[in-house]
Amino acid sequence: MSENKELLEATVKGLQDKIGSLNMELKDKQRELEDVSKPVISATTMDVINDAVNYAVENYNFDNTDQYDLDFSLDYDGKVQAENISLRDTYELMEAIVINIEKQFKIEKDETNE
Repeated sequence: MSENKELLEATVKGLQDKIGSLNMELKDKQRELEDVSKPVISATTMDVINDAVNYAVENYNFDNTDQYDLDFSLDYDGKVQAENISLRDTYELMEAIVINIEKQFKIEKDETNE
């Protein structure tokens, strides 16, 4: 009886290991399926894009107070504090990023867009 139990436990352990392995393989294949229709870029190109985004954000003028919505409140000491600050118009920031990225590349029209 104990041999039978040990055999079943070993079989269950083996099947659990196989399920774990198959789940990992399934996740890899799902990732591949998600990526199959994505355009391919090199790591070097991605580095150029990353640097362009960093440069655009670092050099963006965040000091223009007209771009923000501010919610003020009073704290317990009677001091006025900015409770919430939100960037109202993200278009200018997005445009600065896109323009800086576009400066890094020669952009050709797609055949489907002509």
